[in-house]
Amino acid sequence: MSAIDDFHARTVNHSAYWRQSGSPALKGHVPHRAAWDAALLAPASSVDSGTPWAKRYRRFLRITDAAIVLLTVAAAYTLRFEPADALAAGSSTSYLIVSAAILVLWVLALEVYHTRDDTVLGIGSDEYKRVLDATMRVFGAMAILMIVFDVDIVRSYFALAMPAGAFLLLLSRWQWRAWLSRQRHFGHYLSKVLVVGERGDVEYVVRQFGKVSGAAYEVVGAALPGTPAGGSLQLSEKSIPVLCGLDAEEVAATAQRTGVNSVVVAGSLPGGPRAIRELAWTLECTDAGLALASSLTNVAGPRIHWRPVEGLPLMHVELPQFAGGKHVLKRAVDIVVAGTALLLLLPLFSVLAWVVWHDSRGPVFFKQERVGRNSERFMMYKFRSMVATAEEELAGLAELNEGAGPLFKIKDDPRITRAGRWLRKYSLDELPQLWNVLRGDMSLVGPRPPLPCEVDGYESHARRRLLIKPGITGLWQVNGRSNLDWDESVRLDLYYVENWSLTGDIMILWRTAKVVMKPVGAY
Repeated sequence: MSAIDDFHARTVNHSAYWRQSGSPALKGHVPHRAAWDAALLAPASSVDSGTPWAKRYRRFLRITDAAIVLLTVAAAYTLRFEPADALAAGSSTSYLIVSAAILVLWVLALEVYHTRDDTVLGIGSDEYKRVLDATMRVFGAMAILMIVFDVDIVRSYFALAMPAGAFLLLLSRWQWRAWLSRQRHFGHYLSKVLVVGERGDVEYVVRQFGKVSGAAYEVVGAALPGTPAGGSLQLSEKSIPVLCGLDAEEVAATAQRTGVNSVVVAGSLPGGPRAIRELAWTLECTDAGLALASSLTNVAGPRIHWRPVEGLPLMHVELPQFAGGKHVLKRAVDIVVAGTALLLLLPLFSVLAWVVWHDSRGPVFFKQERVGRNSERFMMYKFRSMVATAEEELAGLAELNEGAGPLFKIKDDPRITRAGRWLRKYSLDELPQLWNVLRGDMSLVGPRPPLPCEVDGYESHARRRLLIKPGITGLWQVNGRSNLDWDESVRLDLYYVENWSLTGDIMILWRTAKVVMKPVGAY
């Protein structure tokens, strides 16, 4: 999840907060600072939760969830496997009661644990985590009741309803998310925002919104200090109209006129905390919410914890961990998955080896020295996709280099063979790296494995990529591959290094499979 998605998860609808708390600002009183801080620390509500499309989308999810829960519970009731004498004893009534209890509790849990909050819909893996959490809690409670009351009639629910229901719920959420993504691609179901703040901060936030993050914000304009309405904020990608200055009344009027869902404060305002408070109060008479974009970037949500200290909302940021139990578990997953994949893919390896050998003279495998964790060197293996003399021809192609920074990239590299172009398109040339994973040189997911000459050109911050093992795939692979520029590839790798998780790795592997099936940016 990107930094923009992180602060979206902290969005606060101040209008709702003040109305529920008696709206002291409307009475002409300035609320106590602690009240304002409490609003900042309150559970987030979405900037677009009140829009018709958001309500409609949540209604679709509720209907789908209820249908799946009903289907799986009914199947478990119908297919219950109990001894014949238990059935003959007339236990159908008990089964009906248990079925009804699970049905009601499951549906309620999906609501209570906020599985349909706008802060998680279409963003990152939190939506899936909450669905699983709600499901596990329901069946965990049923298991406790079964033990306490010595009830032994819910085995079929644990064996069928729980796994099938969880799978179908996750599958339906994934399908709905894919549908939502398609709609947003065509400009529908977007959250319109007005970005306010200093020019540099606004430019950064607008650029982040322009990236493909799934948050789907549409910036309708900006509010800048000392810039009259009618001007524009010129970015390399596009031009953003400047609609007003930073006066709170002017911003609120602009928000009402443009119909934005949220006013996003980029960084800090010239007036400091008081200016933000006044803006929040002024927005109460509009339909727009208020979101604060923290100056802290590229830090994932699980590392951020909020704590009020004497009325001050203090944000604690956990330091990244580069060793310990989580890394041991990651290594265990690497061994199991890589070992199993190598065995299952042996027939495919044989076919690809024959294709490479038959297409051009030279070895089937290409090996090259790369730099791994803690700057350790290792030999990385690939199916050869270039002519055997590719390394010798490299110097003569230097002037054709299209890569930025220390990267060497040519879109139509003349050294690539006919079979190699096909292998690269679907990333099949990288399959031998499973051996590197099994050996411990690499991981399934991680930063891009760099060449020694690339590392020699690293700036100090880029060397943080070497704090963990490189991966066969990573955020760079699922966010554009060779289409990424150097700075963006470094940013993605550093974000992964400091924020990786096993759940995130699973999501990246899933997205990698989708990218490979529809290759873009592979050359």
